[in-house]
Amino acid sequence: MAQISKETIISDIIAENRGVIPIFMRSGMHCLGCPSAQGESLEDAAYVHGMSDDQVDALVEEINTYLESVPV
Repeated sequence: MAQISKETIISDIIAENRGVIPIFMRSGMHCLGCPSAQGESLEDAAYVHGMSDDQVDALVEEINTYLESVPV
């Protein structure tokens, strides 16, 4: 996965690299295995968890930074 965006489905992000799970957990998104996570975008899930636009942008940036640091 080159980079994720707000529109990327959470389950696709996790399938790419399970190392992102702690990032989601630290941001308060603990229900990664729930049925909604299978088809919900990062942005939609973040809003359900009360995150602001700025927090969503920061989360996307943090995940992309992590994914770029992991050897392929």
